[in-house]
Amino acid sequence: MLLRLRALVIKEILALVRDPRSRIVLIMPPLIQLFIFSFAATLEVRNNSLAVWNEDAGAASAELVQRIGSMGTFEEVAYVHDESAFNRQVDYQKSLLGIHIPQDFSSSLAAGTPTTIQVVADGRRSNSGQIALGYLSEVLEDFQADMEPGPAAGAPAVAVRHWFNPNLHYFWFVVPSLVAILTTIMTMIVTALSLSRERELGTFEQLMVSPLTPSYILAGKAIPAFFVAMAEASLIVFFAVFVFHIPLQGSVLLLYLTMAAYILSLVGIGLFISALCATQQQAILGVFSFVLPAVLLSGFAGPVDNMPDWLARLTVVNPLLHFKEICKGIFLKDISLHAIWSHTWPMLVLAVLNTSAALAIFRRKFS
Repeated sequence: MLLRLRALVIKEILALVRDPRSRIVLIMPPLIQLFIFSFAATLEVRNNSLAVWNEDAGAASAELVQRIGSMGTFEEVAYVHDESAFNRQVDYQKSLLGIHIPQDFSSSLAAGTPTTIQVVADGRRSNSGQIALGYLSEVLEDFQADMEPGPAAGAPAVAVRHWFNPNLHYFWFVVPSLVAILTTIMTMIVTALSLSRERELGTFEQLMVSPLTPSYILAGKAIPAFFVAMAEASLIVFFAVFVFHIPLQGSVLLLYLTMAAYILSLVGIGLFISALCATQQQAILGVFSFVLPAVLLSGFAGPVDNMPDWLARLTVVNPLLHFKEICKGIFLKDISLHAIWSHTWPMLVLAVLNTSAALAIFRRKFS
């Protein structure tokens, strides 16, 4: 029986390798997606304009305007001189933020009385506006600290250090997450198309009348998909380290052990979809029906803590969430197995449950 299983595994691998279109699909899309997502899926705010309406002629407002103009975050600083021009900058999306300095700004600071600065953010681009507002807030806080008297004797000075990403490079955050996301897409596609491809080619009936049991047939489909997915993931890791120069601080062995557990959980889901679908088109739709919610619930687009409590609890069954956290931990933190075990054991449980469900569906439909 093992020889028959070996023959089925070799047949599956040859079916993927010999077809030029399959080779292109296995190699080119992950690399294209890696480069596109790495440059497009950024949380940085660049190439935007800031509108400044300064009604004050004092030295303090001139100093503040100079600091804002030299902050380097905004591509253009538009200086306006009346309220209508200020409103147009934001209303017509010419500026992401607008800052209004009142007439008594410098005199109030000199007298030690409270004063306010109005900052208007474009709510239509709420996420970008909040990030840009954070950039501007840093400049305003530094300005306020310089304008105030020096700290009292013995007062502690605050020094900010960004652990694991000292220079806040967004590549360091995005690319390790893409290792998990792109591995998910390719693993699901290769696995989900395995049985439906047999049906469309008319070879599924021959497979069912072979001496192989349903368990061995699924194993013959899962093993090639596992090794192909490991090769795809290795290719993505190679580009992450040697092309994007993401530091791999942790253990390579630990990365591959957890990667194997993750791919096994995906193979089970892919086989489950493949057992349910009759055509490759249905299988592709099934894959995207899984991948899109998995990415949204992984914390890549938005923090899990910001989700409703009932939805945040559902993320425990999302293998992408667990492996994404593992990838970032191994790449950037040199995290240990003990620290990531809380993310590893759910993937192992999901691998067993998903594969068992796929086998049950396969036996019930084709016994």
